[in-house]
Amino acid sequence: MRPELMVIFGIFLVFACLEAYHTGLFGKRGQVAGDAWVEGISAGVLGLVTQPGILLLVNVGLLALIPQHQNALAQWPWWSHVLLLLVFDDMMQYWWHRLSHSVPWLYKMHRPHHNAAYMSVRLVYRNSIVYYAMMPGIWFSAVLIYLGLGWTYAFYIVVKMLVITGAHCDWHWDAKLYRIKALSPLMWVVERLISTPSTHSAHHGKHMADGITHYKGNFGNLLFFWDVLFGTAKITRQRPAEYGVENLPPTDTVEQLLWPLVKRRESYEPVQPVASQVDYSKRV
Repeated sequence: MRPELMVIFGIFLVFACLEAYHTGLFGKRGQVAGDAWVEGISAGVLGLVTQPGILLLVNVGLLALIPQHQNALAQWPWWSHVLLLLVFDDMMQYWWHRLSHSVPWLYKMHRPHHNAAYMSVRLVYRNSIVYYAMMPGIWFSAVLIYLGLGWTYAFYIVVKMLVITGAHCDWHWDAKLYRIKALSPLMWVVERLISTPSTHSAHHGKHMADGITHYKGNFGNLLFFWDVLFGTAKITRQRPAEYGVENLPPTDTVEQLLWPLVKRRESYEPVQPVASQVDYSKRV
């Protein structure tokens, strides 16, 4: 196993243990049959098939088309590598994520990530298999690795997964720091720079009317700064009482994993809204 993958697994394990100790890792409130299958299969396919497959396809394709440019950027300074990855991976993921909440058929592929009625490290890779295959950031990253950013990417992806896993974790590390008055200026910067449990849990909230939930914003993955820059940020330092999707019909395990290859006709139309729910057009 590559060193960076071992570190990422270690990060996940640490946050999983913290979550298990403080709130429980399994048997979450609101968990339903099939949740574990969606989480396990989507993560496994991404790590074992989708991402390695994209890396292989891009490498083979570019070797055939532009072999003279392999490792062409390898000698560039490390900070330029980081900047390229932040723009072509993280910012692209921000826009892909934002688009997925604006286009209904894309949201159907992203919905599994929000379908869970809980926050957890288990959600980090929970999406439709097709969603990840289409994610631009993975393809751009593969190109940058071909151009010589392999080692920088290894460090970058460790930092990114540290932030993303921490943001999904049901143990709220940021809440501990908010209570330390001396850290207030630092936390003001931190919550506007990277994703935190507070800002990201707002994105997973179920009811927009609660004043905390913000599933039409807070799209950032590594950098929450993209939300600040592009006007989609909402910072409350609070967490929604409920998580999941509102005003949408039920789906099942197979559709969550394989949409649009598998479609349930009854899940196309929104449920009629009631007073406590928002309009379907605001959900996606």
